[in-house]
Amino acid sequence: MKIYGVAILAFCYLAGQLAGDALGWAFNFKGNIGGVGFGMLLLILLGDYIKQKKWIDNESESGILFWSGIYIPVVVAMSAIQNVKAALNGGWTALLVGILATLFCFALIPLFSKLTGSGKQHD
Repeated sequence: MKIYGVAILAFCYLAGQLAGDALGWAFNFKGNIGGVGFGMLLLILLGDYIKQKKWIDNESESGILFWSGIYIPVVVAMSAIQNVKAALNGGWTALLVGILATLFCFALIPLFSKLTGSGKQHD
């Protein structure tokens, strides 16, 4: 079976969109919250998992790496069509969600550093 990355990309994108829509529904928000980001994270994790299990050959791995690399420019292009004016009209809600999401990501850095063992010990 040959998988060159497109099927995995499509699965991750759709799963991310479903997760983003579910999150938007949970917060009573008429939109997708982070669906593309969830898809990107799933693509990274799933690609790594498949590689560790050695379920793919070199040709398929190259395809997955290609689509992983092209995903970010696609996300930037997709985000360019989003309704920025409506988000800015959201006022304090949009600002609060942005600040909280950023702080949450900053709080995860030490955890990920500890989990990967890449954090340096200072005396």
